[in-house]
Amino acid sequence: MKKIQVGVVGATGYAGAEICRLILGHPEAELAAVSSVSFQGMALSEVYPAYYQICDMVCEDQETVVEKSDVIFAALPHGLSQELAAQCMEKGKVFIDMGADFRLESEELYTQWYGGSFQDQELHRQAVYGLPELFREKIKGRKLIANPGCYTTAVPLALAPALKAGLIQPEGIIADCKSGVTGAGRKPTQSNHYPELNEGFTAYKVANHRHTPEIEQTLSALAGQVVPVTFVPHLLPINRGILATCYARLAPQATEEAIWEAYHAMYDGEFFVRLLPKGQCANVKNVRFANYCDVSLFLDQRTGTFIAVSAIDNMVKGAAGQAVQNMNLAFGLDETSGLRLTPPAF
Repeated sequence: MKKIQVGVVGATGYAGAEICRLILGHPEAELAAVSSVSFQGMALSEVYPAYYQICDMVCEDQETVVEKSDVIFAALPHGLSQELAAQCMEKGKVFIDMGADFRLESEELYTQWYGGSFQDQELHRQAVYGLPELFREKIKGRKLIANPGCYTTAVPLALAPALKAGLIQPEGIIADCKSGVTGAGRKPTQSNHYPELNEGFTAYKVANHRHTPEIEQTLSALAGQVVPVTFVPHLLPINRGILATCYARLAPQATEEAIWEAYHAMYDGEFFVRLLPKGQCANVKNVRFANYCDVSLFLDQRTGTFIAVSAIDNMVKGAAGQAVQNMNLAFGLDETSGLRLTPPAF
């Protein structure tokens, strides 16, 4: 059987390079072409020496990537994917967008948070939101998939079972999250400059982060009503990881037993979601380089507060790993194909 031909547009950014790493180990897919505006004509291994003699593929132009590939991963900044997606749809390719262009259903919200517009309404209607554990059946066989971001994966997976079962109140939810610096992308800025980042720990874009409406969109779909979220991200002086500590008020009928039952019912059959034993807390160290999301649960009976903590690798489950998971669903493959990666123990 011929392997799926994979193209990566924006292959020299962190997410793009991570897709290449995962595809290189995929048993049913192979890299067909990669592109980079900044490094066109250079080998991927020149940009990332770790890939030397493993992937020495030269970065070509976008048009060549589309022509050579069955599926195109677009690891591009917001605003740059819509035209490329249209080209891929015309040619019958599968298009998986790593950016934000197709994540929000509302054009008004996209304009408010990203300053852009929907160039083709029909194209946006074809897009499906690619968080497999919550929307798997909608993803299967689809051609245009919006891959969620890191915070927008960690927070919904932490809260989904409790919210869907009506065991927490939809008002007053707080998502207090921490991210490794790779979440800011490869382009250097003052905030991720080593002397600024090292020995520091700070909140950023408080109550104003672009992932806020995406988190609310997913949680609202689960709850069947509008769910506002107070979202505060923080920057950790580490390379990888998202830790999401989510707080919600318990519903009057909620019990500890009912909450655990709801989480087991939703996640016991999920390969990539690990519901941790009672008393154990999710740690970003335990999911590095792998596609797992670890979830731990706590109840503060004194204050009537439910606390769910989730941990993911922001470059894998929060980006490239989830994108490959979506590719597997789109092509009818085993969802875990190429993703059965064990995190390092230390």
